[in-house]
Amino acid sequence: MITETVFGVLDGREIPLLTLRDGPVSVELIPLGAAVRAICVPDREGRTVDVCLGYDTPAEYREWNSALGGTLGRCANRIGGARFTIGGAEYRLTANEGANTLHGGAEGFHKKLWDYAVGADGVVFSLDSPDGDEGFPGNLHAEVAYTLRDGVLTMAYRAACDRDTVVNLSNHTYFNLAGHDAGTIAGHRVTLGAGRYTPSGAGNVPTGEIAPVDGTPLDLRQGALLEERLEDPFLEGTRGYDHNFVLDGGETPAAEVHCPATGIALEVRTTLEGMQFYTSGFLTDRPGKGGAQYGRASGLCLETQRFPDAVNHPAFPSPVLRAGEEYRQTTSWRFFVK
Repeated sequence: MITETVFGVLDGREIPLLTLRDGPVSVELIPLGAAVRAICVPDREGRTVDVCLGYDTPAEYREWNSALGGTLGRCANRIGGARFTIGGAEYRLTANEGANTLHGGAEGFHKKLWDYAVGADGVVFSLDSPDGDEGFPGNLHAEVAYTLRDGVLTMAYRAACDRDTVVNLSNHTYFNLAGHDAGTIAGHRVTLGAGRYTPSGAGNVPTGEIAPVDGTPLDLRQGALLEERLEDPFLEGTRGYDHNFVLDGGETPAAEVHCPATGIALEVRTTLEGMQFYTSGFLTDRPGKGGAQYGRASGLCLETQRFPDAVNHPAFPSPVLRAGEEYRQTTSWRFFVK
């Protein structure tokens, strides 16, 4: 079941709120950033809990940083030096995080107003990004289709371009399985299906190395409570987790997160090879939905993706989308109680 109401007004235009419902689970979407605004699921007592950080007005999604719930593009995460080369041609991008490009530039996809179409079982958002948008080459058409079935929210990404370009689409939802207004996520238990990661240097840009997680707080293969790890000196520079993990793939989920307080759990699966696990160490204090206050460690992100700065590291899987080819990737979130 899908309903459409008015979320608010931005630049004189009404912004709709699209709600997907399947049994006790509901998901709110908005076309501004093709963003997830709310995810309501039952806890172990059957009470409804909204586990997704968000805002009350369209203007807040445009004005605040941090891309709450938004679709990231053209290239999620960082491109070092705000430049890359394809076919001998160098492209210079908008540098919006020091000398680097983060999440597509100053006006990444999470800040754009997408078109949308409501179908029988979901919503498809679409966006046309012109040649030169934030410095990226080619006229790109991108889509993200959301479907909700049996407690699973699936995001199917598609893109095509008339020139060789870089495409790396992701989602930047901040989860707090105790409730979006519950404060810190320190009590969550996190398990990641990743035995390796990509170490980073200045600006949290990868060095090009792929290293094992063994013997570090990045080893979450057996699961750990975040409160036992977040203050580890290894994580001091990133104020908690803000690392790209090399996913094991196969039948292994990318991640499982569990909140013992509510019993709510989340399983992440994806066709992508990487995932940025971020515990919002740099989230500045701000107002959230319904009078909530958000800040450091208020939520955690599980950003399935190509590796950061992959276009500048030949040893990484390539994020280049060739003209005439189609980008297709899928990520799903399954909510349950344990």
